[in-house]
Amino acid sequence: MTDTSSNQDETLLRFPCRFPIKAMGRTEAGIEAILIEIIERHAPETSKDELRSRPSRNGNWVSVTVEIEAHSKGQLDAIYRELSEHAQITCAF
Repeated sequence: MTDTSSNQDETLLRFPCRFPIKAMGRTEAGIEAILIEIIERHAPETSKDELRSRPSRNGNWVSVTVEIEAHSKGQLDAIYRELSEHAQITCAF
């Protein structure tokens, strides 16, 4: 993916850059696999070793973070759009 100057003007980020993607959902929903599947479509070079999970205190929810090498605002927008549309993802930030 290539960076364009108009893309740079729309964000404070300077691409390429390391960027954490975080999603939350019910523990039993398999959020880790869902997040990896979506990330692999948009940032295929991301290693599964970049994934970190953190369960809630009672274990009902899980927060999953994966750090990617972001190449453009459009790439990040596409990832967040797909995460937001997924039925098992409660929130993405």
